[in-house]
Amino acid sequence: MKAQLGQKTPLLSVSTWVQGTETNFDRLLGRVVLVEVFQVNCPGCFLYALPQAADLHRKYAEHGLTVLGVATAFEDFDKNNLENLTRLAENGEVVGETLRVLSRQDKLNAGRLPYRIPFPLAMDRLTHHRGEVNDNVIAEFIQNYIPDFEQQSKERQQQLKQQALNYFQSLDYHAETFERFDLKGTPSHILVDKQGILRDCAFGAYPELEMRILGLLQE
Repeated sequence: MKAQLGQKTPLLSVSTWVQGTETNFDRLLGRVVLVEVFQVNCPGCFLYALPQAADLHRKYAEHGLTVLGVATAFEDFDKNNLENLTRLAENGEVVGETLRVLSRQDKLNAGRLPYRIPFPLAMDRLTHHRGEVNDNVIAEFIQNYIPDFEQQSKERQQQLKQQALNYFQSLDYHAETFERFDLKGTPSHILVDKQGILRDCAFGAYPELEMRILGLLQE
């Protein structure tokens, strides 16, 4: 069932809850629900979306708002995975581009978030439809589509190999909640009213989110 604005919200499809009690929209009727969909390897998610969600949780949890975090993956599958989500939940550890960008902006303490994400966290359910992509498949792809590969620097060759792997994995891995809500990237925000009706699915920065939530809390 695909999500449609103004209609009953389809359930989240997650594989594991790594923090908090397992729940879903059908158990949260009577409350406004905000789902923050993010990737572990997504600096923007940690620079503004997750801090915004944590602030909204602190302000409005006692007034009828439930905030949930769902980590998904549509790229960088070696980093956007359950293992790294668990490390994030348990120890505040971040990886990849998130680690690099937040370190550069002096937003970490010893490589970890200086705060704990205060709401439940789950991993999107990823289904894998084909076997593992091996080195021969990647080499053939590069030979066919990147004829000047051997002239590139070693660092650039590694980047191209990783991009080829990401391409094949994006064809094979399907993140069910991400696809069910037809999301465009991360961070994304799913907003559901007290009757379980989907009111918004937004991608990227959402400065008016607090006002939308206040409106729904007053309905």
